[in-house]
Amino acid sequence: MRAFLKGLLLALALPPFPLGFLAPLLLVPLLKGGFREGFWAGVGFWGLHLFWLPQSFAENFGPWGAVPFLPLVLAKALSWGLLFALTPNVPMRIGGWVLVEWLSEQGELAFPWGPLGSALVEAPGRVLAAWGGVYLLSLLVLLFAWGLRARRLWVLLPWALLWLLPLPPAKPEAKALLVQGNINPLRKFQGELDEAVYLRLTEAGLRAYPEADLVVWPETAVWAIPSGVDRLLGPRPLLTGLNLFGPNRAVLYREGRVLAHYDKTRLVPFGERFPFREALGGVYAFFFRAMGLGELADRVPGEKVAPLGPYGVLICYESAFPAVARALAREGARVLVLLTNDAWFGPSYGGRQHFALGRLRAVETGRWLLRAGNDGITAAIDPWGRVVAAIPPHQEGLLLAPFALREGKTPYVRYGDWAVGLALTLLLLGRILGLRAPGWRNR
Repeated sequence: MRAFLKGLLLALALPPFPLGFLAPLLLVPLLKGGFREGFWAGVGFWGLHLFWLPQSFAENFGPWGAVPFLPLVLAKALSWGLLFALTPNVPMRIGGWVLVEWLSEQGELAFPWGPLGSALVEAPGRVLAAWGGVYLLSLLVLLFAWGLRARRLWVLLPWALLWLLPLPPAKPEAKALLVQGNINPLRKFQGELDEAVYLRLTEAGLRAYPEADLVVWPETAVWAIPSGVDRLLGPRPLLTGLNLFGPNRAVLYREGRVLAHYDKTRLVPFGERFPFREALGGVYAFFFRAMGLGELADRVPGEKVAPLGPYGVLICYESAFPAVARALAREGARVLVLLTNDAWFGPSYGGRQHFALGRLRAVETGRWLLRAGNDGITAAIDPWGRVVAAIPPHQEGLLLAPFALREGKTPYVRYGDWAVGLALTLLLLGRILGLRAPGWRNR
């Protein structure tokens, strides 16, 4: 029970909860202990951190929608149990923890939710993500916890500085009209996209804000570019998501032509694609029927990550992956544009967690992020991770969002996840010290 409570408390240090400044302190008791300690701490942490899943799925799909919550929490808790069992001293625990976070971004079941580095999303010190990404932030949080465990109280000073660091002012040079249609996600799923909403809101928005240089509609906003949109847009480009039967697509449209398109490469497991379908086809069919979804087909993933002109488009779930935003910046994107449909989260706090992860992508790449959500959060985020403009979620709305096209590459864009290599080095060093000096165990 104590381990469960330790994990529960640690979850309060990550978005959307406000206790990020306590993250190192809450981590101290989790730097020791074996499988049982790790497993039950994982149940507490992931049970609270992912509590949005049964909230949102049950509201959208009925009681059966909450069923995936338990196996997901148990799988995540098991990964913590194994981590704790295999890392008997603190250097190994720290290095292994960051490595597990990085591994959660890989493979068929990739789900990079809950990195410890997101505890710093409200701290100006998040700018360090421009040097080593969110995994550098996770490593730093763990190192501060190690210092506190060793009673090196002086580490509180640099930790406090991360929360008090002054940041330079943002310098926007252009404006985008972001449109929030607030279409019910089940209606969208059933094909009722209501393109008239976007035409009406866009017309009203451009009438109120004729200075807008770009118009952005969210993920899967329409089936195709609607007739009549050219009259509204004039010479401005439109970035929008298309709800196609195969790929989840974003297009850049201007003056009667689709200039370029991008197909989502990181599909949501068990949402947009169904892993191990050959083996689990009967299980999937049972849940599809129970939720009233019919027979769902996998979406077709895109072949590569590439910007649309100067616009680096992220489609929904992709904003949880540091590698996708980094690839866009490396390929020449000068601003990030996130098209999303967080209405699936319903009234839960899952949407705010997703929003926090996107803020870190802006910092990592040194780019502005324009975020257009079906029901929010619709916002503009500057390259230092500050929210400079936003509108309330869960309602129709318009946002005149400032941004700038930026060039150059941050150290993270240039060198990638070197912090993971540092964590691996720490893991191996801890292993060597543990073999040579058994007294290092649990130190």
